[in-house]
Amino acid sequence: MSERILTPIIDMVEQSPDVDNRAVFNQLWAILAEMNDKIQGRFELNLDPCSDRFKDYKTISVAEGAEGSLKTYTGPEVDWYVHSYIGSPESTFTNMHITLSLGPQYLVPNFGFALGTVPDLFMYMDYIPRVELVSNIDYVDRYYTEVNEEFLDLQSDDRFNPFISRDLYTRVAMTPTAVGYTAKAENDLIEKVRGVALSRLDRWLAWVDEAEPTPQADRAAIAARDEQIRRNICERDPANNLGEKLFGKETSDAMVATLWGGTRTLPRPVGN
Repeated sequence: MSERILTPIIDMVEQSPDVDNRAVFNQLWAILAEMNDKIQGRFELNLDPCSDRFKDYKTISVAEGAEGSLKTYTGPEVDWYVHSYIGSPESTFTNMHITLSLGPQYLVPNFGFALGTVPDLFMYMDYIPRVELVSNIDYVDRYYTEVNEEFLDLQSDDRFNPFISRDLYTRVAMTPTAVGYTAKAENDLIEKVRGVALSRLDRWLAWVDEAEPTPQADRAAIAARDEQIRRNICERDPANNLGEKLFGKETSDAMVATLWGGTRTLPRPVGN
């Protein structure tokens, strides 16, 4: 039977601080590279200059071995796209992100994805809803029924240990089909994670292709809600304290603001 993980990420890292995860990091980062290629091939994207200062974390780190990069994009269909990693691969901890927030012309859920090492493999995946789910049953049926089978399959796989965040808002922000697990960083498990990741992304891209436009009158409210949720998730991320440890509080706070789009310079899409 799989073990439920309630230990905060920072505690797991500090309990095993000297695990060389460079090889595992390379495998996981390659998965994000595949995903990024698909995303860049589908959307017209422009790199926002606000992330230029974070293109190489080695130049701003205060901890030996700390590295990473952060690139943020926007475009006609995409409000905010984040492709990033942070960590110290030869000292246990890494955290890699792909998050995609669509423009307000669609109601397709936004895409949230993370992989990392803590020192075991850590994974998070979710389709972030653009509406309140309990009262919008058609939205639930449209976007979450199919992925529910995938969720149940992972729940039944004893090799994956459910990760339960101690932060209440983090749990509130996750849908019932969100994936949050730790697992041994073994090749067969990494390959299964890769399959799930690419399947989730391909499904999401198909939804975007099929999406019906939203009414113009609704778009300002959709955009405002998206940005507020994105900000809440970034600012309340329990792993932010690890960023402070590697880069200092001032720089870490600036990274967080860039992650949610608080320092963006390019305009947000309006879906004309």
